[in-house]
Amino acid sequence: MTPAARVKAAIDILDKVIDAAKGQGAPADRIVADWAKANRYAGSKDRRAVRELVYDAIRHCGPVPESGRAAMLALAKRDTTISALFDGSQYGPAAIQPEEPVAKSGFAPAWLSKRLSASDVKGAEGAALMGRAPLDVRVNTLKADRASIDLPEPGEPLAAPHALRFEAGTQIEQWPAYREGRIEVQDHGSQIACLAAEARAGETVIDLCAGAGGKTLALAAAMENRGRLIASDTDKRRLSQLGPRAERAGASNVEQRLLDPGREMEALADLAGQADCVLIDAPCSGTGTWRRKPEAKWRLTPDRLARFSATQDALLALGAKLVKPGGRLVFITCSLLDEEGADRFARFLDRHNGWRADLPPLPLGRPRGGENAQGIRLSPFHDGTDGFFVARGRLP
Repeated sequence: MTPAARVKAAIDILDKVIDAAKGQGAPADRIVADWAKANRYAGSKDRRAVRELVYDAIRHCGPVPESGRAAMLALAKRDTTISALFDGSQYGPAAIQPEEPVAKSGFAPAWLSKRLSASDVKGAEGAALMGRAPLDVRVNTLKADRASIDLPEPGEPLAAPHALRFEAGTQIEQWPAYREGRIEVQDHGSQIACLAAEARAGETVIDLCAGAGGKTLALAAAMENRGRLIASDTDKRRLSQLGPRAERAGASNVEQRLLDPGREMEALADLAGQADCVLIDAPCSGTGTWRRKPEAKWRLTPDRLARFSATQDALLALGAKLVKPGGRLVFITCSLLDEEGADRFARFLDRHNGWRADLPPLPLGRPRGGENAQGIRLSPFHDGTDGFFVARGRLP
C-alpha cells in the first residue's frame, strides 16, 4: 500500500468506528481486525501503519467527529506529512478543500472534560490520556521470578515487585515465556491495585468482578495456590476465558461462579461472612484506559455514567456481606472520575457502620478523597500507568 492508500483505509475504518460508537456497536479493535481480514493484500507493515493512524486520530479528537475524514484532517493539521497525502491519487484521499469539516481536538467531549476537570484531570493530566500506553507484563511467581527470568528482551523493572515494561507493540505472544504462562500481560497500575488486597496463602479470597481473570491470576500467584480463590462475574463469555488462562499460568486454586444479574447473592450465599478479602474491580466508564481504548470517550453518556455509579454502590454493598470480621474489601475502578472513585467509597463508609478505610502503603499513587483521603489515584501523567482509583476498607 502507498502511504496515501493507508490514510484512505484509515479514514474508511474511522467512519465505521464513529458509527459504532454512536450506536454502541463493535469496538475499534474488532473493526480494525475485520478490515485486515477483508483486505488480505495489506502486508503486516501496512496493517500496523493503518491501525496506528486510526488510533492516533481517535486519541487526537475530543468530541465524536462528523466523519472519518474530519478526524483524519484534525490529525493532519498537526502532522504535515499526513496532510501531504491528501493528494487525490488513485487509492488515496481526495485533496483537502477549503472550509471542509475538521474534527475538534482534545482529550474528551466537552461535557466529559468538565466532569474530569472537576476531578482535577485537566491540562497535562488530561493530555496524557491522548498518549499511547506501553506494554506491561507481570512475571508469574507460580512459575518464574523477575530477577532470573530469561526473556528475548530484558524489559524495564517497575515499582510493582513482579512488573516489567516493554515498548508498545512488542510481540510477546510469540515468546515461549508467554505461551508457557511465565508472564502475563497486565498494566502496572492493575498490578499495584492487586497489591492492595494483600492476598495470602490459605485465605478465602473473592474476585467479585473477575471478567477474563487478569487480577484473579495475580491473586492466585500471591496466594501461592493455597486457599480458596473464587472468581465470579455476570458475563459468561468473559468468565469462560479464565479457565484456559488459569491452566496456562498454573493457577490451581481458582473456582469459577457465574452470577445472575440482580441475584448475585444467591450464587454466593455460602460465602456470606466468610471471605478474608473481597476484591471489587467494578464496571466503570474506563476513563483511565483511554490510551488503550480511546473510542470509549465517544461511547460514554451522562446516563451511562450514572448507571455505572449505581452499580458500583450495589457491588460495594454486596461485597460487604461476604467479608468476615477483620476482613478486607478492596474497591477498584479504572476511572479518573471522583464520582466513580473517592465519592463512591466515601458513600460506602457513610452507609456501612463499622467499616473504616485501611489502605496499605502502595509504591505509586496519590491520595484522593479530601483531607481525610480514603484511597489513591494512579494516572498516566503522574505514574505512567492506566488510570485507577484504589481503596480498601476493613471490618473490625
